[in-house]
Amino acid sequence: MRYYGDIYRPPSEAYSLILQVTIGCSHNKCTFCTMFKEKQFHVRNEAEVFEDLDWARARYQYVEKFFLADGDALCLSNRRLIAILDYIYKLFPECKRVTVYGRASDALHKSHEELVELREHGLTMVYLGAESGSDKILKQINKGENAEQLIAGVHAIENAGIKASVTFINGIAGIEDWEEHAIETGKMIAKMNASYVSLLTLMLDPRAEIMKDIHSGKIHLLTPEQVLGETYLMLKYAKPEKSCVFRSNHASNYVSLRGNIPEDNDRMMLQLKRAMEDTGLIKDERFRML
Repeated sequence: MRYYGDIYRPPSEAYSLILQVTIGCSHNKCTFCTMFKEKQFHVRNEAEVFEDLDWARARYQYVEKFFLADGDALCLSNRRLIAILDYIYKLFPECKRVTVYGRASDALHKSHEELVELREHGLTMVYLGAESGSDKILKQINKGENAEQLIAGVHAIENAGIKASVTFINGIAGIEDWEEHAIETGKMIAKMNASYVSLLTLMLDPRAEIMKDIHSGKIHLLTPEQVLGETYLMLKYAKPEKSCVFRSNHASNYVSLRGNIPEDNDRMMLQLKRAMEDTGLIKDERFRML
């Protein structure tokens, strides 16, 4: 397999074969993110993608899962995506799922029929980074999408029978707006009704644009205890109509949470309360990582 630059994938795709179908991120302007800053976004040559699949089939006896990289492969036209999906399932009949990163705007640029077509050709899940439910915070981090678009994009994906896995970031609003971030994120989770929701906790890359606001004092970082309080408040509002798998067990998180929302909210909130009262339960900063 040929890879260009650093490669990123969701934690749950640790055992998937990563196939790079785009290079970089089409937006690539979020202030907290440095994942694709060294790449100029472009679509990979289709023939190269098929050659990589041929190479993998000749070497791997069994491949159950594929992840299509880079930052937002969902931006590809249906013609390109379907050609790749069909070739994957033709070469790897044992394959059970194919997933991608995507932006809400990618989903909204496709019709319902186009999204259903992708599901029928084997696209099983889209990972989206929503980061915050607050329009103020989304504008501040230069997300390029607002809350209404994020909710509508997830609805479009889920209504087509494709699962949506949505990520939010604890601590990204700083002390200044932590309550708005927590409440609006909880409300967004309730409205989205995504299949999966996960929380990361802000970790700083010295190269990230957000560092300018931190160094200037515009944003003051939360303490670990305050991050847990923010999560606690968010869970008060995160009550979707359908059961949603919830995870806050990434290496960046101070306390590991696993459950379904809304049915496990009270249990997870109690776990957070205990950790705020007994700080020995909070992960040491030395062991946090991306």
